[in-house]
Amino acid sequence: MSIQKEFLRQLIHLSGLLFIFLENLIPFSFLIGIAFCITVIGELIYQIDKRKNMPIFSNILRNCRRDKNERGFVYFFAGITMAMIVFGHNLAVMNAAIIILTLGDSFSTLVGTKWGKHQLIFNSKKTWEGSLAFLIIAFLGALTQIEPVTAMIGAIYGAIGEAYSPIDDNLTIALISGTFMSIYIFIT
Repeated sequence: MSIQKEFLRQLIHLSGLLFIFLENLIPFSFLIGIAFCITVIGELIYQIDKRKNMPIFSNILRNCRRDKNERGFVYFFAGITMAMIVFGHNLAVMNAAIIILTLGDSFSTLVGTKWGKHQLIFNSKKTWEGSLAFLIIAFLGALTQIEPVTAMIGAIYGAIGEAYSPIDDNLTIALISGTFMSIYIFIT
């Protein structure tokens, strides 16, 4: 995939930050409902697009996916929905987990695609350069919500989840990073 297409794809990823901005404007349960509805509507659009060309949607989908069976955008919103449900009792952790998913995954992909030269051990599809970009950007983003040690823990485990998740990393990054941040907060 060209870097221009990947950039457009990652702009869609950045829409996840809207949930953080909207949490003070919209009742939280309604916000979870919006995230869930986007997930379901995304899957419906994906299924319809496989059978029929839909103006606007088909063009965006077909230009942004890596292959015809990819559902990254659906999994992305499902990952945000799950993070909101699991970590909604601690908004700082929830927001940090969503930021780690949104920024870390986007920047790791862009940096790894453009400058990645050194493959990770056990995953030749990912690079050290992309993983380092994830770690730095995820840490800095998480710092806007939580203290530095917790932010670093979330960024480290998010980067590991992004690099080695056996299923789509959009489903796992926020859950993994949020879980390890919560464990750290609990034990300290």
